[in-house]
Formats: sequence, C-alpha cells, structure tokens
Amino acid sequence: MVNKNKIDRRCFLKWSAALGGGLAVSSSLLGCMDKLKEQGIITTEKGFDGFIIRAGCPAHNCGGRCVLKLFVQDNKIIRIETDDRPTDEIDDPQLRACVRGRAYRRRQYHPDRLKYPMKRIGKRGEGKFERISWDEALDILAAQIKRVKEEYGNSAIYIPYGTGSYNQINGRQTAVRLMNLLGGCLGYYNSYSWACISQATPTVFGTNITGNQRQDWLSSKYIIMWGWNPAEMRDGTNSDFLIKKAREKGAKVVCIDPRMSMSAVALADEWIPIRPGTDVALMSAMAHVIISENLHDKEFIDKCCLGFDHSQMPSGMENEESYTDYIFGRKDDVEKTPLWAESITGIPRDNIIRIAREYATNKPSMLYQGYGMQRRAYGEQPVRAGCVLASITGNVGLHGAWASGLGLQAKDGGPFWNAFPVGGNPIRDRIPVFLWTEAVLHGKDMGKEYGVKGVEKLDNDIKLIWAVASNALINQHADVNRTAKILQDESKVEFIAVQDNFLTASGRFADLILPACTQFETWGLEDGWKYGDEVIIMPQILEPPFETKSDYAISSELAERFGLGDEYTEGRTEKEWIEWIVEQYKRTRFPKIPSLDKIKEENTGVFAHQITEPEIAFDAFRKNPRSNPLPTESGKIEIFSKKLFELKDPEVIPAVPKYIQEWESPFGKEAEKYPLQAMGHHYMGRVHSTHANNDWLSELFPQRVFINPLDAEKRNIRNGEKVKVFNDRGSVVLPCRINPKIMPGLVDIPEGAWWEPDEQGNDVGGCVNTLTSHRWTPYAFGNAQHTIMVEIEKYGEVS
Repeated sequence: MVNKNKIDRRCFLKWSAALGGGLAVSSSLLGCMDKLKEQGIITTEKGFDGFIIRAGCPAHNCGGRCVLKLFVQDNKIIRIETDDRPTDEIDDPQLRACVRGRAYRRRQYHPDRLKYPMKRIGKRGEGKFERISWDEALDILAAQIKRVKEEYGNSAIYIPYGTGSYNQINGRQTAVRLMNLLGGCLGYYNSYSWACISQATPTVFGTNITGNQRQDWLSSKYIIMWGWNPAEMRDGTNSDFLIKKAREKGAKVVCIDPRMSMSAVALADEWIPIRPGTDVALMSAMAHVIISENLHDKEFIDKCCLGFDHSQMPSGMENEESYTDYIFGRKDDVEKTPLWAESITGIPRDNIIRIAREYATNKPSMLYQGYGMQRRAYGEQPVRAGCVLASITGNVGLHGAWASGLGLQAKDGGPFWNAFPVGGNPIRDRIPVFLWTEAVLHGKDMGKEYGVKGVEKLDNDIKLIWAVASNALINQHADVNRTAKILQDESKVEFIAVQDNFLTASGRFADLILPACTQFETWGLEDGWKYGDEVIIMPQILEPPFETKSDYAISSELAERFGLGDEYTEGRTEKEWIEWIVEQYKRTRFPKIPSLDKIKEENTGVFAHQITEPEIAFDAFRKNPRSNPLPTESGKIEIFSKKLFELKDPEVIPAVPKYIQEWESPFGKEAEKYPLQAMGHHYMGRVHSTHANNDWLSELFPQRVFINPLDAEKRNIRNGEKVKVFNDRGSVVLPCRINPKIMPGLVDIPEGAWWEPDEQGNDVGGCVNTLTSHRWTPYAFGNAQHTIMVEIEKYGEVS
C-alpha cells in the first residue's frame, strides 16, 4: 500500500522543475511522473468527476504571483497543477507555480489549523489558551481598542507589518481600514525586505522606478546577479526564466554570492563567492579598474551625472570629497585597488579586474542587486555603489542596460497595487517598521533621531497590538529572545490580538487568537510581485471550515460593534469588493481587462497584458537630460548626494558610496569570540515563515545549518550531526549540512523556521532570528539582520 504522506523527493523535485521550465521531457522524468501518479500526487484528468478551476496561488509574499490549476471534488482540493494556458513564451509567459504552490494542500488541510477563537489562560508566551465564542472574542477586542483609545489615544495602537496574506481583502489592510475609520493608529514606513534599497535608490536617481520591463533583459550582453537568487525567492514570477532566455541569446551571466545558490547553479556561467558585507569593497575596486583604464562613459557622466569628480561638484562643495577622490584615496590615503579589495572580499584581484572589464565593455550590461546585501549594517552603501557603477559605465536609459537600485519597472512602477481602500490615517505619527520594539519600550522618547516622521516626537508607547497575517512579532523580527522578553511584560504592551491560520511563534504571545480562513476560502485578487502585467483572480473555492472567517469578515463584524458596519463594508460583499477592484484596474493600468465574471467564465485565472515593446527606465532623460530632468535636487544622477552630505554624519552616511566595515565583522574584535559570519537566505521550502509546518516541503528542504568543510573539520563536526550555533543573543540547535558550496568562514541558517525554545533556552526550531541583532542602519533605519557573528560546536559540548 502506497504511503501518500511519504513522497519521493527526487521525483517531486524533477517533476516540479519540469513544470517550471527547467527540465526537458525524458524517460527518467516520465518514470518519476509514474511514481508520483501511483502516490496520488499527480494524476491525469481522465475519469475525474469534480471540477477544475484556475486561480491565483495564495499570496504570501514569496516573490512571485502564479496560477494554480485546482482539481476540486466533494468540496475538497484533491490535487494541484499549474498554469497551462497557451501563451507567448516571452511577451506573455505562463505563470508557473513552484513547489510551494504545488504542495499547498499540505498547508490547506493541516490538522493544526486554528479552528475557533481562543483567549489566553496562562502566562503570555506559554501558548496556553481556551476556546471562546466569536461574540466574546470580538467583544473583547472591541473593548480593548476602546479602552486604549480613551486611556492613551489612537497612537498607542499598532497594526504591525505582515505579509501572510496579500489578496486585497485578506490581510492586515482590512484592519487598517477599520482603524482609520476609528481615528487611526500608529503608522510605519519601510518594510523588512526593502528598507535600505527603497530609501537609498532615490538618493541617486530621485525615484525607485529604475528598471526596464523584464522582456528587455533579452537585449543584455552581460548580466551580474549580485546577491540575487530569483530561482529560489522568485523576485517576480518568470524572472529566472527570462534570465535563462537572455543567456540562451548569448548573454554571459555572473553570480556574485557568498553561497552557490540555485540561481548560480541553474542560471549563471560563473559563480564568484564573496565575503558577506564586503560588496562595496568589490564595487569600489571595479570602479578603480574602470576609471583607471578609461572604460567609463565620459560623455554620459559629463551630461547626466553629478559628483563624479571635482569638475562636477555642487556649487559651494567643490573642495569636498568626490567619487574619484574616494576611489583613488585622495582624502583617506587608501586607494581602492583590486589588491586592496582582495583581502576584504576574498576574491582574487585578477577576477576583480576581469569582471570589471567585462561589465564595462560588454554593453549593454545589467547589474541586478539582490536584497540580502542591503539587510546588513550600512546597507544603504551597496545600493548606492551599484547605482554608481551602472551610471559611470553608461548603463542607464538603454535597451539591455539596468540602472540598478530597487528597479521598479518603467514607466509606472509596475504592480504591487493594493486597491482595497484603507482611507487616510488621521494619526500622523510614523515609525520605521523595524523600530516597533523601541516604540514599545520608550515610544515617548522617540523623535527624528529614531526616524520618526509626521511629528517631532511620539506621544505614546505602543499599548495594543493587533497582528493580522503577521509572524513579525516574534519569528521574523530580530533578536527573538529580547523581543520575547519585551512582549512578556504586560505593563508594556497591555493587549495583543493575533489573527492567523496557525498558532505561530508570534501567536503564542497573544492574549486573543482569531482564526482566519485561507485564501482558497474567500474571494481575492492579486497582481504581479514587483514585475509583471497581470491580474490574477482568486475566487472562493471552498467554504471556511470550522469557525474560521476571512480577515474582511472579522473586521466587518468588529466594525458593527463601533456602529461603523455600513461605512466599513459600503454595502459590498467580498466578491463585490473584488468586482469593484477589477473596475479600478480598468480605469488605471489595464483598460482592456474584462469583468470579474468574464475572467472566471474563461477559467484561465488571469488577465495578462502582453509586452511587445518593453519600457526603458530613464530613456527620455538620457536623450535630453535638460528637458527631462530626474526628480533629484540637481535633476541629474547624484553620485555625490548633497542631501546626505548635509546630514553631517560622514562616517556612517557618506555623501559618496563607501565601504564601511560592519559593526559585527570577521575583521573586528568580536571575531575572537565568534569567528563565523552567519546568514539566513530565503529557502525554497518556505515563504518567510509560511509553510514552515508543511511536511512535504520540510522533507524536501529540511531545516539545517550549512557549513563549509574547512570550518567543520576545525570543529570536528560531521555531516548530519546536531550542532549548536550561538552568540551572546541566543543559541540554535539543529542538524548540519557540510557543503563546499558556501564560503569558508560563513554558516547559513535558512530564514523562516519557527522559533521553539527548549527548557535550556536553546531554539530547537531553527529560527535564525534567535541570533540576529536589533540594531538598525543609520540612514534608512532599516533592519540589518544579516550582519551576524557566531560560533558553532557539536551539540552537548561545553562552550
């Protein structure tokens, strides 16, 4: 008898890769498909007597937006396939789901789903609850909101960052709409993903819309994937596919990354390992080669840039440090040569020279920055340095080029449109999203020095948290042990409500648990993730099980308790809101989009706008910068930023991009105690912490720490052994995987595993944020969670 819970890992991966476009049909693949059919994981449509519906893959901020083909029988999804529309390969490619989408049934029908409302009966954080009715639960939350409003004011209420649901009417925005009707709450800016890159890119270009539409990548001759891993974290469905097609057309692809990622293996011609946190040293040395050998685009620099050298400095700042001053060490007596960078980055000088020449001479070239390097100490610097490399080589405003930075697509910034109206927030106070724990501890002391916007100083500490589709209270925030102690103190945050599908690590700290239904159990809609020109519908396929409700329904019923039911719903059902949102797309981005019912009737799951002539960022600016200036102060590309200079903090916020040694570094004193750097990459088996309890994905991608053989040998560690990774902030116990595809001196604990402390305080769930720091970056006030130093030893040995 076949055990359907025990899947053939090799076959499942091969089948998934084939559907994703990574493998051709072969006898080996067909054999794997036969095995999976025997296990009921894939089947043919013959003999199926249910119905098939195509819908958007539940939106959990994976970096993609895909179409699922769902087979439904007896009110149950019995199998999942993916997009099978006949489409144009490049102009309108299929939106094929990865293994996370195809394994979604294991999450949908997980026995641990939250089934009914609960209130806390033990100490906060113990995870002890008792069942209550919806009436009691909503009465409790309404009473607590009213109490805090009256006792402290609306600015003491906080709805934290959460990306566990992104389908317009499921997710945190439903709670935000209600709070805005109630007088508002403490707001935030930035995200955990893009804080530095979204703040630093405009210091160079005045905008984050710096990317060409992706079909233009096929015009590139040379592509650097710098810390970028689209094969695993997606970064727009089909980004990996379009890089593959560019390579087939002749582009050379180089991957610069501390680990040999899936993207390095599948998409690149060359992998160049780099020591984490040293990207600006490499970029500066490349600039040294490019300028020294006259490979820079002098005409473009003269016409379009500011601050390259003394001839281009802003008025009154002619004697300040220009970019070439920094590169050639005229102020600090340190010339940024390839030899200088070799000792910092771990990359041989000859390789640095070669890739600098290749990037500058094989135009048009594309330098695409991943996001991990800007989630580090001084994460603003690699963003600005990458933009400057693109600018001095003239790779701006051209077909096949890429201006670097955040790279939202021309001409309108692309998708990510939350059309569900939340209204304006009457509370002006906004904090950097990463500093919410500071606002709990000493909000009233926080002003501009903490990145506060809208007011001179906050008038409240956070006293009530309503977390919707968020595991950022504990699991995804930094320094978990510190955060847990903050939340355990009931004199600080006086009430916590958590609304989710599962009792997550964050949920264990709730006073009230509200069970939300999944995105298959309500109506929804999604557009592309950063890139793409599609609208994907998410019809309600199943009835909400047990006592679960949609986030919209929960907020609607809560609104009624405040006498705002009609104002909140505007008389619309969940489906009617989606119909309304489709009409908003019709009025704005996609005039040709049909009605919701028409899309559903066609059963493609998606409306797609074909891209036959991709938009090019900054093309008009390049042609005539005087008539088409950038939205910077000078109207030009600001290699030297007057705005940053006037902050008068040059050691950590320099006016030109510089390499700054991180506050935790293998070159610092802390390395004597904790000699290994640590990182936590986005894992194929999870979407941040979503799917952490999916047994199929956990079998395919088990949680473990990856370590280089040289580091393992020094510590007498064998492959598969249980080890302890630790620093002053905490310790994680998990199995190890010895692998040469990661740099010596570095360990990797994939992010998103659920925090699970044992009696000794060791996290045995494998959460990398047990080790991360809550220190933030100096300009963007962003998270620097990838800057970590640790030690590792066999578990059980005395440290």
